[in-house]
Amino acid sequence: MTDFEEYTIPGEPNRQKRAYAWRTAIGLQAVDGLETSEYLKATARKNIEGEIDIDEAERLIRSYYQSQKARTPEEDENEEADIVASRIAKILGEQSFLFSVIGFTSIHRRLFEGIFKFAGKIRDYDITKREWVLRGDTVLYVNADDVRRALEYDLEQERAFAYTGLTREQMAEHVARFVSGIWQIHPFGEGNTRTTAVFAIKYLRSIGFCVENDLFANHSWYFRNALVRANYRNAVKGVEPDIRYLFRFFRNLLLGESNELKNRYMLIDAPAEWKATEAGSTTPTSTPISTPSSSKNQLYTDNVNTQKLVAIIGEEGRSAKEILGLLNLHDRKNLLEYYLAPAQASGFVTMLYPDKPRHPRQKYLLTAKGLALLSSLHGNK
Repeated sequence: MTDFEEYTIPGEPNRQKRAYAWRTAIGLQAVDGLETSEYLKATARKNIEGEIDIDEAERLIRSYYQSQKARTPEEDENEEADIVASRIAKILGEQSFLFSVIGFTSIHRRLFEGIFKFAGKIRDYDITKREWVLRGDTVLYVNADDVRRALEYDLEQERAFAYTGLTREQMAEHVARFVSGIWQIHPFGEGNTRTTAVFAIKYLRSIGFCVENDLFANHSWYFRNALVRANYRNAVKGVEPDIRYLFRFFRNLLLGESNELKNRYMLIDAPAEWKATEAGSTTPTSTPISTPSSSKNQLYTDNVNTQKLVAIIGEEGRSAKEILGLLNLHDRKNLLEYYLAPAQASGFVTMLYPDKPRHPRQKYLLTAKGLALLSSLHGNK
């Protein structure tokens, strides 16, 4: 569900633009498993309504956290999301834009200053990141020694590229390849996807594209997974880079199409029926076939708590805080003992950061087995 949906109705233009910026800013926090607070949303609404300007909104959010001497774990998790969301909203509301390495690193610095010690600094070490959609494997990112040169090269190539003579479809696919390329460089230790998204939005606007729908607000987790699949190769497993998922995202964004954006289609070794497409089409057009609801089926469980948990986590994943709220539970111990532990032991649920159970951005995701159960539960409704 989109925040501030009431502002999508044609009305006062500046209010619509502010609402778009905040929806995008809030939605983009999901790429790192973060969630904004209700205080942030209330403050954003004041800015949208014109009661306060964006600088005052930023100040209020900083003061809100500075004034809290004793915080709950949830408030600690919310702080980064709230601060970065307010900064994204501010940048998206500005007309200025610099298409260069300095412009790219400046966005990262402005978003994460005071949050990451390396804000705005190109990494000098190599990185790997375990990805759910790759079943724990990682994309191979650019070597630290080559990051700056790679980023400079990609930006110069794009600066020299001529869109003249291309169809709108060809333009959208070129943009997808460009964005995929700069993301794969991964210039920073953290915050790459949010920085890339903000840079891409600003760039597309600067060359005349209208980027005012809610694709980033509603599908930022899909956007990240599509970038991962566009840049992942494993010859032993027979997996090649697959950019069609990212094409769908940008065709929806720039052409107003309605391609189905489902994370399950991108999962490595997904069940065969999920990969079914119309003849000659690369876009799934129907809900995957349901798994038979038999107690003898290894993809099914009669455990009611696991069924509830799977239905709540869904395709996007959830944090422990979100799951507690949706299950109307108050005790994390009960959540772990009666819901998460059995579901993980049975292979239906996994963690985004399995090697770091207490990771501040931890969220719970469905495995292929869990997604099959989810499909079965939907089919039985």
